[in-house]
Amino acid sequence: MSIVVHKYGGTSVGTPDKIKNVARHVANVKAQGNDVVVIVSAMGHTTDELINLMHQITKNPDHREYDMLISTGEQVSASLLAMALIDIGCPAVSLTGGQAGVVTEDIYKKARIKHIKLDRIKKEFKEGKVVVITGFQGIDSKGDIITIGRGGSDTSAVAVAAALNADVCDIYTDVDGVYTTDPRIVPEAKRLDTISYDEMLELASLGAQVLHPRSVECAKHYGIPIHLRASFDFARTGTMVKDTK
Repeated sequence: MSIVVHKYGGTSVGTPDKIKNVARHVANVKAQGNDVVVIVSAMGHTTDELINLMHQITKNPDHREYDMLISTGEQVSASLLAMALIDIGCPAVSLTGGQAGVVTEDIYKKARIKHIKLDRIKKEFKEGKVVVITGFQGIDSKGDIITIGRGGSDTSAVAVAAALNADVCDIYTDVDGVYTTDPRIVPEAKRLDTISYDEMLELASLGAQVLHPRSVECAKHYGIPIHLRASFDFARTGTMVKDTK
């Protein structure tokens, strides 16, 4: 039995139909005998909408309350995906980062993950459930919800994969891999089957928004390959980000 870690970005879970589509795919992976963890981002533009709402209340938000507010978007995605899985006969449970054992620094808005306590995840595995975890967040030493910065769901996924000793972290997004250049600008751009951590970090530093740099750094540190895949076509192989030496 393998442990499989999936991460789905905001566009991948942006509508009820997309969430149901993801649920069917996850259920198929689970049916193959795998233990499955799914990390989700907030639906579509939810985070931006929450920030806009906040700015209608205050121009100088308290940092703790900022994290309390912004973390709710991922909770919506996680609970809806768990419901969709249960609805098609696949046992599932949604957990906040804190419930899943993601422990962070005591820094609001941009904390780093310190470690992950796996007790709850392993308990849910034993009960045969898919574990759906809110990305982008954890819990600090005081028990407060802490967010880990934009792009944090990618980092959450890689950190969970590392803690569970997963073979790979599948990150599903609205592109089908890493290209030699932006295919929306240059139609002749070619998709790469494999790219090294360092090459991916360089692309990210130059503005490529396919993967967040912190997630790549985390993957490199723990030696976890990232398989960047398309959520609109689960049959596509995508690009593998790994140590190519």
